[in-house]
Amino acid sequence: MEEIKSDCIFCSIAKHKTPAIIEYEDETVIAFRDINPQAPIHVLIIPKKHIDNIESIKEEDNEILGQMFYAAKQVAQKLDVAENGFRLVINQGLHSGQVIKHLHMHLLGGKLLGPIA
Repeated sequence: MEEIKSDCIFCSIAKHKTPAIIEYEDETVIAFRDINPQAPIHVLIIPKKHIDNIESIKEEDNEILGQMFYAAKQVAQKLDVAENGFRLVINQGLHSGQVIKHLHMHLLGGKLLGPIA
């Protein structure tokens, strides 16, 4: 699982080389506050293993993906958005707005979120 990229900011955060406000961490995933929040609660959930995007997922990554959803549940409970609801978003590729080429899930909540266009 030690696959990282030296030029990837998310890999740097996962290795604790770049500071971040961490909301959850286990052996395979880490969740931290977005530096440009789009909602009162905006947390990024990433695998510690570098995976570029959904297209790069391998069958061996299934457990990591499950841990990402488990982390989302834990973060939502910790930050008190589980009861009223929250949104999980994964952007895939250029047209979706994916900026960082490291698979990540956005957890957004803390207010009534509008419809997705």
